[in-house]
Amino acid sequence: MTIVSDNGTEMTSTAILKWCQETRIEWHYIAPGKPMQNGFVESFNGSFRDECLNETLFSTLNHARAEITAWKEDYNRNRPHSSLGNITPCEFAMKMALEKRAA
Repeated sequence: MTIVSDNGTEMTSTAILKWCQETRIEWHYIAPGKPMQNGFVESFNGSFRDECLNETLFSTLNHARAEITAWKEDYNRNRPHSSLGNITPCEFAMKMALEKRAA
């Protein structure tokens, strides 16, 4: 398994790099100034920030968890994604499972 990220300080910490080494997960950094090399994540982060974080004033940690969970569920279950042929991730997963079974 490989994790791909930018060179942000949260992704270069000793703790996370040690965890990767212990779990045998490879880490790949995209080139500086090239967010398009990690386009799916950049798109997700932008949607999450614009639609959830910037729109909600969280009053407690539990409130934040509930709102983020609700947003994530909507994003993954109800919202079509152009990168998946304008179907939801759940529909895409079911389609892939059916195709795998048929093969």
